[in-house]
Amino acid sequence: MPSDPMANPLSLNLSEAMRSVAAEIDAMFDSLLTVPDDPRAVLYEAMRHAAIGGGKRLRPLLVFASANLFNVTRESALRAGLAIEALHVYSLVHDDMPCMDDDDMRRGKPTVHKQWDEAIAVLAGDALHALAFEIAADPLTHPDPFVRAELSYELARASGPSGMAGGQMMDLVAEETTFDLPTTTRLQQLKTGALISFCLEAGAILGHVPPEGRRSLRAYARDIGLAFQIADDLLDVEGDAAVVGKATGKDAGAGKATFVSLLGVERARAQAGMLVDQAIAHLASFGTEADLLRAIARYVIERNH
Repeated sequence: MPSDPMANPLSLNLSEAMRSVAAEIDAMFDSLLTVPDDPRAVLYEAMRHAAIGGGKRLRPLLVFASANLFNVTRESALRAGLAIEALHVYSLVHDDMPCMDDDDMRRGKPTVHKQWDEAIAVLAGDALHALAFEIAADPLTHPDPFVRAELSYELARASGPSGMAGGQMMDLVAEETTFDLPTTTRLQQLKTGALISFCLEAGAILGHVPPEGRRSLRAYARDIGLAFQIADDLLDVEGDAAVVGKATGKDAGAGKATFVSLLGVERARAQAGMLVDQAIAHLASFGTEADLLRAIARYVIERNH
């Protein structure tokens, strides 16, 4: 993989950038998850099933776009994106299980517990979680040990009880309790937004940008994270399961409060548009080097899956 500074994303349109990043992420997973000729083979096969192919690879793309602002090498950006994607995929494997969301399809194919069984799904998710931190802490990701330590620390915070796992706990409670709009917003800021926020932070961490220099990126991430979830809620109501790649209508069936159930379809769509406009405004201090981030913000509410 080349280690030259990343080419200016302006030479690529968004769909080309997405295809390029997705192909490289798949190739990296393929290389890391070679199936051994021993009794662990089924574990690797399950990890490959979950990690390779399908999905928008939005999180690695966000790391790529953020890192581009700070002249980070392509290799470092993609490896950090790979770590985040491994952690994201682990969360999907576990969320799909009968004890959580009980889904049969993910990214257009059977979920891991349906393809194999629940025990293998637990282990595959655990192993992908561990792989995420192995990649983040690997010197190949960045030569500076302080950068690798901060990446690992922030990734842990974004995925733990004050981030994604905490949001998932709130989501389980939401099946038995009616949440108001502020509580639903908090749920989604933790469950979805924390990891998206880390993607923007990761690019800056790789570029040695101190925390006070990341405020605009954190604000951008906060707004597109909520816009992304509103778009997901709209897809759950209006989307075609064959296009979305998973079952739709599940939130309403479970009685969960969503942005759509609380705001209505039109107000939710308008709110998502306002959040995208705000996100783009947070990038005002950057020039054309942030155009990929601007395009991603628009894509968040225009996608159909």
